[in-house]
Amino acid sequence: MTTPQTTPQQSPARRRRTLLVVGGVVVVALLVGALAAVVVWRSGDRSPLLRAMALAPDDTQRYLWTDWAAVRRQLDVPARPAALPDLLEAGHTADLTSTSAMVDSAAGLAESLGVSPATASWELFAQADDGALVVVGLRSGDADRVTRALDRAGYERDGEIWDGAALQGALGIAPEFTYVAVEDDRLLASDALAYLREALAEDGDPEEPVTNAADALGEPLSAVVYTGDHACSALALSGGDDTDQAQGEELVRQAGGVSPLASFAMGVVSKGSTDEDGSTDEDGSTDARVRVVLGFEHHDQAVGDADARATLASGPAPGQGGDFADRFELGEVRASGSVVTMELDPVEGAYVLSDLSSGPVLFASC
Repeated sequence: MTTPQTTPQQSPARRRRTLLVVGGVVVVALLVGALAAVVVWRSGDRSPLLRAMALAPDDTQRYLWTDWAAVRRQLDVPARPAALPDLLEAGHTADLTSTSAMVDSAAGLAESLGVSPATASWELFAQADDGALVVVGLRSGDADRVTRALDRAGYERDGEIWDGAALQGALGIAPEFTYVAVEDDRLLASDALAYLREALAEDGDPEEPVTNAADALGEPLSAVVYTGDHACSALALSGGDDTDQAQGEELVRQAGGVSPLASFAMGVVSKGSTDEDGSTDEDGSTDARVRVVLGFEHHDQAVGDADARATLASGPAPGQGGDFADRFELGEVRASGSVVTMELDPVEGAYVLSDLSSGPVLFASC
């Protein structure tokens, strides 16, 4: 199974003081707790991320999202094939492409299938224990062009699925694009035929803690969303050495302890984008920030964890090296319904999303 592109950890360009807004956390949490049910689904107005997640099988543990149309706008790159190299370079530098399964195969996909990050509307990469699924949103009118390209490339059609097993290695395309289906202006692909059939057969229904976390991200440029089980495994302190584990456990104890996570999400969002409560940043900046969402089983756990998680996110980063302040300034931290959201302002040159979407990550301790 191909792992999406990751960015090597960068040495910090400079240190900044951590801005910690925790004094009003519990107050905010209590005021908005009664509105939790409204926040979850926004009265049925689901975000593009949530709509895409519903296309993945129920057993998905890890959702990786890239809003390619928004990324191109953010980077001021035109939506045309010739702009692909510029998009990939700028996207990597801005830490916006580590969530994509298309990046490593971008040139082959563009040449053989007629779809790539330069022209796709969005992409969801969903991973489970027994398979992986890529869903790519296509521009209006591109579906027919893609099916013709599949035929020219040598994929063999069997009903609604195009089989490229015989072409592996010949097209410069990752295994996740071995089996392909095209429907309703989107492409679905997998490295396992049975898994693709499962995805086509029924809509997914992610657990409520997972949808809560995804909803709280708003409309991110790129993001990861994990189930609680995956988060507690992938981000665990056990990923560090004995010294890191001991330091992390002591820091958690000093912070007052934490509750287990029911879900986890982290995404890059544009300043000026809509927050999970419907509010909008006022500075009008086109810069991006990182939002972390920690999901819990109920509101009281979120309230109880908000200050502890803020404390952990403003100190040492065992297993990652140095301090979290080397990577970001910590902004507002608040509990809303059953989630805690933390706003992070990345230090110049830091790769917050790609570095901290795998463990150990102290502030995501379970």
